[in-house]
Amino acid sequence: MSRLTYSYEIADISDLARRLGRELQKHERAPGHVELLNMLARASGHANFQHWKASRAAQARLALPKAADPPVDYRLVEAVARCFDGKGVLIRWPSKTSHQRLGLWKLWAAFPADRDMPETEVNALLRSLNGFGDHVLLRREMVNNRLLSRTLDCRLYRRVESRPPPDALALIEL
Repeated sequence: MSRLTYSYEIADISDLARRLGRELQKHERAPGHVELLNMLARASGHANFQHWKASRAAQARLALPKAADPPVDYRLVEAVARCFDGKGVLIRWPSKTSHQRLGLWKLWAAFPADRDMPETEVNALLRSLNGFGDHVLLRREMVNNRLLSRTLDCRLYRRVESRPPPDALALIEL
């Protein structure tokens, strides 16, 4: 089995010496290597060596750069944007499911955040945002796509807060 090496770094060496001295006084005999590892880990503020290792691994994972967002498909955004007029009103329901989902994100952006809305208010908002006369379809699809949540009795609706995908952000900004 290959031996793993770990670097050990501590901010205050005098505090480390004091803590190690206390740990060593508790032992009648010389501690073994595992006991020494645990002493060093405790001296640096961790519960034991396993906790120290897990903390270091988490720190390394968090230091990795975040994955970049996928590039925006501007052809898709342009195709869906043709379903809206200049005022942001959906004038026709897209035939492709991927286009429908993207269009729903633009409607989602018009809903107020962190606020419960009665069904009548949701219907009024969706009527103002669609030009083809089927606000019920839009409401149902927004709930099905988890852009809106509703109570079990369907009286109150609320916008579900989440980050839109890059394509949706590009469409919302138009």
